[in-house]
Amino acid sequence: MTLSEAFLWPGTKVCERLGIDPEGEAGLIRWLINTLVYLVISLIFVWIIVV
Repeated sequence: MTLSEAFLWPGTKVCERLGIDPEGEAGLIRWLINTLVYLVISLIFVWIIVV
């Protein structure tokens, strides 16, 4: 597994579960899911550091 595959793993798994090809046109759905996942992780991390 390459580093890029590791970063895209959450969105890829969700797309596979929904029956969507993550490499095709629906790659935007994978991007959206990855963005949301890493946004939540980043916000939790920042909140822990600040508080």
